[in-house]
Amino acid sequence: MFVELMPLLRKRRLLLTVSLVEGDTIRATVVPQKAADTEDNAITTPLAITGTADELDRELPGQLVSFVGAHLQLQSTLATAKAEMDVAAKAAREEARKKTARPASTTAPAAAPKLTPEPPDPEPPPLFAQQAEGQTAPAQEEKEEIRAPSQDQT
Repeated sequence: MFVELMPLLRKRRLLLTVSLVEGDTIRATVVPQKAADTEDNAITTPLAITGTADELDRELPGQLVSFVGAHLQLQSTLATAKAEMDVAAKAAREEARKKTARPASTTAPAAAPKLTPEPPDPEPPPLFAQQAEGQTAPAQEEKEEIRAPSQDQT
């Protein structure tokens, strides 16, 4: 049983409890302890196995091998994910630093001012402006043009 726990014991402390549940039934619990306060709580997930003494003698070593393997894989996965997040965060900080530094260091040459000012656009007449007597509204001119050919025919 302890041979199976050795890979995990090399990385962290383990709390091992054995208690009598009822009659001949025993519960064995293995609780990994955090090696540092910054570690994820998933690292401390316990293994609890309940059975008779004969069942635990037969099954506990195999269960411990599986538990230790899964635990070490989880620890490795968490460490890899944390390292990748640290690298991504560093790259994002560098990119942000470059973006904020770029406008200050790179200035585009100012466009040459135009020498001749452009005349302002003429303002359209107000909507309800009075027209001079010689001017007709565009709609009235079209009506007159349409009437003119009909007057010539008569």
